[in-house]
Formats: sequence, structure tokens, C-alpha cells
Amino acid sequence: MGFWPKSVKARRRLTIFLIAAPVFIAAVVLSLYALKGTAIYFYTPAQWIEAEVPVGKTVRLGGLVKPGSVVKTPDGATHFTVQDKLKEVTVVYRGDLPDLFREGQGVVCEGEVTGVTALKATQVLAKHDEKYIPKNVQKELEKQGEWRPESGMDKPPAPVQRPFQ
Repeated sequence: MGFWPKSVKARRRLTIFLIAAPVFIAAVVLSLYALKGTAIYFYTPAQWIEAEVPVGKTVRLGGLVKPGSVVKTPDGATHFTVQDKLKEVTVVYRGDLPDLFREGQGVVCEGEVTGVTALKATQVLAKHDEKYIPKNVQKELEKQGEWRPESGMDKPPAPVQRPFQ
């Protein structure tokens, strides 16, 4: 009994599959390789330190701005600390901070790792709404014992119902 089926129709299907499968696999591998450099990982300060993020890697760091940690220098840089309940990471940012940026407020900073607990941010995003929090952030805060449902953030807002247009 050979590899090829006896039926012409079955042989044609097998030939098409044997040609299409490697092409499809190559396309997926090339796509993933191309996207590899654009993936930016999100960490809380505790996850950052636990993961031992290598220097030079671009990451996103999310947490709360530690009260009393914001220092603006004459050269235009702003130094502040992002914390969760367990750890802290120092952030340096040059540029204009968002209007909603303040101590005790949630932020997400994107930038390059410059040390074990240091980030040189290229972008700072301030949390804009106290009513919504993403599920993965909520789960992480619950794990750390920082989640406070009495703050009114126990559920994401219901999706807006819009009629068909």
C-alpha cells in the first residue's frame, strides 16, 4: 500500500494540502517573527521585579504614582515612583505630563528599562475614569489585596446599545 490514494480526486486533495500547508505555516511564522519586535509587555511593579526585566527592553508599567515622589528638575525631566502594594519602580520622563497626572493616581508608563527598578519613559498615560478598570488589572489588584470594590469599580460599565445604522 503506497502513500498516494488510488482515487484521482483524493490524490488531487492531498497534493493541494501538501503544497498549501507549508505555505500557510511559513506565512504564520513570518507574521509572528515580524510582530516579535512590536510586542510590548505590561507589568505591575511587583511583576517587573519578579520577572527580572532585562535592561534595554521596551515595556509598559502600570500602577499608582506614589504620593510625595514627583520631582521636576530644571532640565525638564520629571522623576516619580510608580507603586503597587508590594513594590516600587522609579520613572524618569521628559516632556509634558497629561493633565490628569497627579500623585496617588493610576498611570501607565511606556519606555525603556534602564535598571532593575528604573524606567526611562517615552509616554505616560494617566487613568481617566474611576468607574472602569480592565479585568486583568482587577485580578492582579485582587491577588495583591489592593482591590476595593467599595470604590465603585466593582463592574465594568455596560456596553452602549446602538441601533443599526
